[in-house]
Amino acid sequence: MHMLRRDKKEEEDGGGNPFHNIEKSSVLQEARTFNESPINPRKCAHILTKVLYLINQGEQIGTTEATEAFFAMTKLFQAKDPILRRLVYLGIKEMSKIAQDVIIVTSSLMKDMTGREDQFRGPAIRALCSITDTTMLQSIERYMKQAIVDKVNAVSSAALVSSLHLSKCSQDVTKRWVNEAQEAVSSDNIMVQYHALGLLYHIRKYDRLAVTKLVTKFSKHSLKSPYAYCLLVRLCYCLLEILCFVYFIRTDSPMFDFIENCLRHKSEIVIYEAAHAIVNLKNTSAKELASAVPVLQLFCSSAKPTLRFAAIRTLNKVAMKHPAAVTACNLELENLITDSNRSIATLAITTLLKTGSESSIDRLMKQISSFMNEISDEFKIVVIQAIQSLCSKFPRKHPVLMNFLSSVLRDEGGFEYKKAIVDSIITIIEDNPEAKEAGLAHLCEFIEDCEHTVLATKILHLLGREGPRTPTPSKYIRFIYNRVILENAAVRAATVTALAKFGAHCEELLPSCIVLLERCLLDTDDEVRDRATFYVQTLKQQQKSLKSTYILNGLQVSVVGLERALHHYTMEPTETPFDVKSVPLETAPITDSKQVREPGEAGGQKTEKVAASRQDIYAEQLSSIPEFANLGNLFKSSSLPVQLTESETEYVVQCVKHTFSHYIVFQFDCSNTLNDQVLENVTVHMEPADGFQVLKCVPCASLPYNKPGTTYTLVHLPEDPTLVTGTFSCTLKFIVKDCDPNTGEPDDEGYEDEYVLEDVEVSVADHVQRVMKPNFGVSWEEVGLENELEDTYALSTMKTLEEAVQNIIKFMGMQPCERSDKVPEGKSSHTLYLAGVYRGGHDGLVRAKLALSDAGVTMQLTVRSTDPDVSEVMATAIG
Repeated sequence: MHMLRRDKKEEEDGGGNPFHNIEKSSVLQEARTFNESPINPRKCAHILTKVLYLINQGEQIGTTEATEAFFAMTKLFQAKDPILRRLVYLGIKEMSKIAQDVIIVTSSLMKDMTGREDQFRGPAIRALCSITDTTMLQSIERYMKQAIVDKVNAVSSAALVSSLHLSKCSQDVTKRWVNEAQEAVSSDNIMVQYHALGLLYHIRKYDRLAVTKLVTKFSKHSLKSPYAYCLLVRLCYCLLEILCFVYFIRTDSPMFDFIENCLRHKSEIVIYEAAHAIVNLKNTSAKELASAVPVLQLFCSSAKPTLRFAAIRTLNKVAMKHPAAVTACNLELENLITDSNRSIATLAITTLLKTGSESSIDRLMKQISSFMNEISDEFKIVVIQAIQSLCSKFPRKHPVLMNFLSSVLRDEGGFEYKKAIVDSIITIIEDNPEAKEAGLAHLCEFIEDCEHTVLATKILHLLGREGPRTPTPSKYIRFIYNRVILENAAVRAATVTALAKFGAHCEELLPSCIVLLERCLLDTDDEVRDRATFYVQTLKQQQKSLKSTYILNGLQVSVVGLERALHHYTMEPTETPFDVKSVPLETAPITDSKQVREPGEAGGQKTEKVAASRQDIYAEQLSSIPEFANLGNLFKSSSLPVQLTESETEYVVQCVKHTFSHYIVFQFDCSNTLNDQVLENVTVHMEPADGFQVLKCVPCASLPYNKPGTTYTLVHLPEDPTLVTGTFSCTLKFIVKDCDPNTGEPDDEGYEDEYVLEDVEVSVADHVQRVMKPNFGVSWEEVGLENELEDTYALSTMKTLEEAVQNIIKFMGMQPCERSDKVPEGKSSHTLYLAGVYRGGHDGLVRAKLALSDAGVTMQLTVRSTDPDVSEVMATAIG
């Protein structure tokens, strides 16, 4: 008993692994024992186990070391010990990947493969196939065929699985084993039947007709293996997806009938596989789900945790798209809330939150309250996200849901958990105006005891943006100013900015805010003092334009672009003051490196400047080309390239438009998909629209096979400021040279050729850069009535407000403000606010009042801008 207790303690202390201290060099030294005679099976088995342990732990063994150990290991075939022999087979399989001349053991393995010891034959087949290459395969083909139909199930299964691995490199040889595989399908052993069916599928998987015949044949026969049935269900699922995509056939297919019949199979694994296949079919209808959901509902009451987990996880996915179909399972789901398995309980809660009705929310919240303390933060975050979705679904229940989020916000939890709650409350506030005051009140309480700087600054930023626009903004001042007294420098700096926004927006609070900000002038932190000084001086000027530009809306310029412009300004002495309008506007950071290439790159390479925006990368790329060095600052680059050819054509071309103050540069990214041709001097010839003038082309010197290249075309914009749109017909022109597909070297001098591309359109959106105006009302009043234009349009082709909003944003190319791009459900009227900066640095604001009618959507469009020509251009963008 004393020894048992000691072993137990060693295991708890991590000393239960006898190999955790072994070294590679000493083990390989011990492996020389394999050469000794006579062989000590027990000792050799222990050493070989160490070698296998090292390999499986990822230890790097050199080729020479592995070869020496492998040849020493082959001497162990002289021993008849069954344990040692099985270890030798494992060693051969593992070391065949790193040792040389492993083919030396082929004769020994074939001897065991055809021997009388059944316990050796299966592992010998697996080991033999791991060292067999395509040149040797025909020599063992006869033995493999015999092994596939062997009466010993382990041998037959080993041969089938090995054949499956061999088919990946020698498909032509394994195709000749179809008859033996079909005979093995009729085996009484469930694993042999499953492996045989899998081999038949992999032999025929590139022939869809053959796979269809295979599935049709065996779906009509009674298979004994539940694993084989699962494979058939998966094959039927794949074929149904193809039928639905190509021929729009599904429920009338016999394959769907087979899957439905499997729902009544005696094996639970087959039943679940069939239900899982039905619910995962694309565009699943309610009628199709009606057969699968009751089966999953039944599994929710199973005594087996694995079945309960599988069923609830699948129902959770169904609830995302078809919550009504899962509503019938709510009783079973509520019973699972108290399940001892916390994963099952969490899935049950989140599923109920997606399927529950508005009347059941109060009861659900009570159940969740007792449940939250028993799960980890990871599961809590899942529940919080589900509650956020529920609040979007039932906005009238926001008081109950918000109170719940507030209560859990005060509980113990890590940063990620707290961040998920705060993000959910902020999202609810943004989506539901009625929840704004309650949400801000809960967040104000939270920052009183918040220990996370990131969350505190985020909430203060929200208070500064939303607080001044509430009916009683003064009640938030106390919570904000407390942060100046109690918090660290980063939070104090955010507090100063929030106070300044209250002062800028609310005239009645301005004197109080100035007094509070003046108290921050003696703060110990530089940034807090600088912010306070700047805001105090700005607020005391009592100018709306200063408040809007520097406090409420802020600068919208690119930091990288500002740095570059300031550096350029200091390098060239001039008496002209620096104009911030010359700085490129802030755009989204790079998210897809494939869309931007550095000069000289072949394409698809990740740029190192991941912190820069897409436009910053393009600006640097264009400035490095001599022909474009004097065009000025890049104003805008189109966010997505325009495809000018089909992806399957011999030449693939896409276009990116770069807009400057007086020019547009068209960047054409080209690819040559013909391996027997090289294109040289590649350009795109553009027929200019009215008023536009094509100035020059920058050719792509060479375009080899499958190596993208770029050519540019420079176009001067029309002198008429109101003429900004046009359509360009494009033709790809080049010199084509035939070449050797293997070397890529041209065979002749080539000849001129051309390829017609799709037209390229320049729209109003290409001249407008999106900017966010956090306080649209202030900006609207600031621009004023001087250049206002108003018109009414009948959008007869648009049947919903949502469609109209998205199309207006697309045509204008402007940024929606005040979350006006989201149309509340059930509304027949809506107002869309858009903001942007027109080429040349002119602010543009749009207010579109939309009303739904029987004839479509009616729109009253009002445009304000700092330039009359810009107002005219924007007012005619929709027409």
